[in-house]
Order: sequence, then structure tokens, then C-alpha cells
Amino acid sequence: MIKELDLHHQEILTDVFELQRASYIIEAQLIRFFDIPPLLETKKELKECGETFLGYFEGDSLAGAISYTIEENELTICRMVVHPSHFRKGIAQKLITRVEEQNPDITVLSVSTGKDNLPAKNLYLKNGFNHVSDLEVIPGLFISHFKKEKHHPD
Repeated sequence: MIKELDLHHQEILTDVFELQRASYIIEAQLIRFFDIPPLLETKKELKECGETFLGYFEGDSLAGAISYTIEENELTICRMVVHPSHFRKGIAQKLITRVEEQNPDITVLSVSTGKDNLPAKNLYLKNGFNHVSDLEVIPGLFISHFKKEKHHPD
């Protein structure tokens, strides 16, 4: 089941905080960089991030989450996290699909991930995102940027 998450509820905030730490430590290992901002973020910073969160639940357990912001007609996926014990179950796919379904007027979606995070890159490419660029954000660390343009019938 997918539902919107309210990070002002302490239990939900804690669940998202722990989920993102478990997920991003795997990305940190893949890209060989452990100062990923969500790994350094406090619960207070997470609660105040201003992003919309959707969570994927298996029973009562939060197995995955996606967050995004919208500016005009562009939606930016800020976080995509799945608990390692739930990898390869299609959870990230379901979350992306739900975000698109809930925001039918969006014309551009964008997302970034570590250049060496091949599972994430493959997920975005499979979902119609195009690789736009790789940017070296600090020496030796590259971030890959993706965009998906949706054309609405007139």
C-alpha cells in the first residue's frame, strides 16, 4: 500500500529517517562516498525539508519511500529509498508510477543519483528518463542527472 507520509508525526519521521539511512548506506558503498547529505541529515532537518513524501508499506512496515518537490510544471524527485531487505521487489517502480499518476499536469520530471549507482540509473532509464549529464560535485564524486519530458495531448 502506498500513502502520503506526514513527517510531523514522530513515529513516521523516525521510520523515514531510519529507512533512508539503511538505503543510502548502500548507495554510499556503491559510489564509494559516505558523506551523502541524507546520511548526515538530522531528524529535524528531515522534518523541515519541505518535500512531499509517499511511503510504500508491507503490512505495517515502511519498506520504501519517495519524496519530491514541484515548481511550476517540473517535479524533482529528491529521495528514492527502499530498505535493503526489500530490494528487487518493484517498490521503487511502484513509487515512481504513483508520483506520476498523482501529478498528471507535470511536464518535466528530474532526478539525480550517484554516477556509480547502476541500479538507480537503470530504474530511471527504464522509466523513460534520459541521461542529461554527469557533474563532478567534489573531486572524484560524480552525480548523474536525468530528465523525463511528458507531452500532454492538446
